[in-house]
Amino acid sequence: MKQKPSRSHLPAVREQFWEKAGFAASRILALIAVAAVFYPGLNPGRVTEAISRNVSLFTQAVSYSALTDNVRRILMRGWIDNSVFILLQIFSVILILGVALCAAGACMSFGNRRMKYRSQWLPLIGVIVMSGGLTGFWYGYLNLTALGNPKLIPAIPSGFVFFAVLAALILLADLLMIASNMLHRAQMEKRMKMEEKYKLFLMLLPVLMLSFLFAYLPLWGWRYAFFDYTVGSSLSMDQFVGLKWFTVLFENEATRQDFFRVLKNTLAMSGLGLLTTWVPMAFAIFLSQVPSKKFRKLVQSFTTLPNFMGWVIVYAVALAIFSTDGFVNSMITAITGTAADTNYLMSDAHMWLKMLGWNLWKGVGWSAIIYISSISSIDQGLYEAAEVDGAGRFAKIWYITVPSLLPTFFVLLLMSIANILSNGMDQYLVFSNAMNAKSLEVLDLYVYNLGIGSGQIPMSTAIGMFKSVISVILLFSANAFSKKLRGESII
Repeated sequence: MKQKPSRSHLPAVREQFWEKAGFAASRILALIAVAAVFYPGLNPGRVTEAISRNVSLFTQAVSYSALTDNVRRILMRGWIDNSVFILLQIFSVILILGVALCAAGACMSFGNRRMKYRSQWLPLIGVIVMSGGLTGFWYGYLNLTALGNPKLIPAIPSGFVFFAVLAALILLADLLMIASNMLHRAQMEKRMKMEEKYKLFLMLLPVLMLSFLFAYLPLWGWRYAFFDYTVGSSLSMDQFVGLKWFTVLFENEATRQDFFRVLKNTLAMSGLGLLTTWVPMAFAIFLSQVPSKKFRKLVQSFTTLPNFMGWVIVYAVALAIFSTDGFVNSMITAITGTAADTNYLMSDAHMWLKMLGWNLWKGVGWSAIIYISSISSIDQGLYEAAEVDGAGRFAKIWYITVPSLLPTFFVLLLMSIANILSNGMDQYLVFSNAMNAKSLEVLDLYVYNLGIGSGQIPMSTAIGMFKSVISVILLFSANAFSKKLRGESII
């Protein structure tokens, strides 16, 4: 049983409690401030209704065109000086700098007592800088109010109040930490130091935040699937239609036919991709058997290079080879003496196989890197023992290399199965034309064409939700199947 602290130790326990509470509050508040920088609804610099509601504080700080997108006519007519918006952008940068200082202080607070003592001054400076940015926004609001232009409706955004309250809370937590550290200053270490686990966590934190911002925060946009939304308007409960767009997807004959056609294309191309998942492994195995290290590196570099080319560049290469005046037709003309003018890119024949070929050409070298790394980690003593027993090159590949690579192969295969509905759209968008559009339109491209091309945001959102839910189900099913094969418990 734990002994209760004696009365003489109670003040120290209370001090440690308030110290931990102050550091925890500072870290949480700094995390909220960083997230709020990227959220448009909490933009404190939107001091006029003329600034778009979709502009976040970060966007306002880095893009002057996004800030002034709705007021270009006003600026061109000279009704307002552009210096007002330049100042708004400058104050946005200042406010973000203050948030960055608070975040840096929160990161340093994971260190030892000396580092914590140093870290307490960063949020204090950060709050002062944030106050300067908020003061600048208030100044901009007063300037716009004084102009009295009916096109510019001044407004104090909710984000202004939010950041003001947040700065006050960060200051309060920081003062609490300063008071606690002043009492324990004599116990400080000689050097600043941080435990390894906290270093690793802070290295991973930017990845987690970016994943949240770009993978999870956009899920808030799923609400458009339940509203009768038109582009340019704002959402209201008057537009709420429930599951209307999910039922329309299957009740409407034309929509249902389009959906199943697109689903067929998606599954066909993903299925061909699954059937060729062994190609990078085979390429890595045969490449590892090349005796010349220089030639091996040359081939690996040459086959990896296409992965860093965008699909627009790949299409330009395809156009140079297979167009009417391309390399293939020129060679046929030179050999046969008859004019060849077949445009292979316009043809609808075998489009699935063509896309598979381009996908393999672009990605096989990059996908083989993980197998090459796995081959290099195989114990060379196994090969030497097999050679002593009389095994040849192909026997060593079949009985040693392939079994060693199978765990990696099955992990990548399961990930591919989970992403069977996600083909991407770049490749199919650039290769699409009037002749092959029906064969190339996959689910991602269909969502893009509906949402961006036709403005049917609710319908495209509903299809995107359907795809995400099915992908999650496939991921868990593939994981459960792999556990069953290994004899592990599914739960």
